[in-house]
Amino acid sequence: MSHQAGFVSIIGKPNAGKSTLMNALVGEKMSIITPKAQTTRHRILGIVNTDDYQIVFSDTPGVIKPHYALHESMMHQVDGSIVDADLILLVTDIYEEYDETDVLKKLEGSLAPVAVLINKIDQSDEETVKKKVEFWQEKLNPKAIFAISALHDHNIKAVMDFVIGNLPEHPAYYAKDALTDRNDRFFASEMIRAQILKQYKKEIPYSAEVIVTAFVEGETLHRISAEIIVERDSQKNIIIGEGGKMLKIVGTYARRDMEDFFQKKVFLEMFVKVIPDWRSKKNYLKKFGYEG
Repeated sequence: MSHQAGFVSIIGKPNAGKSTLMNALVGEKMSIITPKAQTTRHRILGIVNTDDYQIVFSDTPGVIKPHYALHESMMHQVDGSIVDADLILLVTDIYEEYDETDVLKKLEGSLAPVAVLINKIDQSDEETVKKKVEFWQEKLNPKAIFAISALHDHNIKAVMDFVIGNLPEHPAYYAKDALTDRNDRFFASEMIRAQILKQYKKEIPYSAEVIVTAFVEGETLHRISAEIIVERDSQKNIIIGEGGKMLKIVGTYARRDMEDFFQKKVFLEMFVKVIPDWRSKKNYLKKFGYEG
């Protein structure tokens, strides 16, 4: 029996449930999941291996109209994942008001087969789901349409079977024990960023970036230092909180997540630094790992 391998890109608008889907398919907590839109900033690969196949899932930032250089970088990553794809999973939301123009525009140049995944059907009724299926059949005539609930694992196996059935014959792209192309530093910074998204309101999460400045692995303890970058002094004060209270909360929860993820004790220290308008500055974005 020959070996199958391929790149499967998960695309869609912000908050459609792409990260929840990716985590359900990969079976690992790789992508940040929060109720806030625009949570995923980087393209994150999650790799599923068996003896017979390797699926390289790609969770991408939600498709938006760019307002900052940061957004432009995020959209380049979506474009890149579409170009690379052997198969595209377009995640749409049962609440979506049939306005997927930006997403469909991105798919125009792609020759990869597309499956439409109508997500969050646990919050809907049969009639609405049926209308959605008919709409997508007519609009895109995709290779398949699935009504799913990524959160409740509903129909995820059917999606997985479809993916395996449509993988090209190819040797593995990554080592068979690889789960992702990202290193531990990346996941540590994402866990801190997830807490910033959970603990703060308004513009704070979108103005903040997390850089892990030191990651020292020990047999029983990892020592991790991180900088939280914000754009203004007022944001720095909010992040730290009165008497350092807020920063402590973020640190406590992030550390717990890390200990869970790395299966080691973690010593975490965090500092807050102001870099005015970093989201619009190409040199900083490059330094923070965003491709142009």
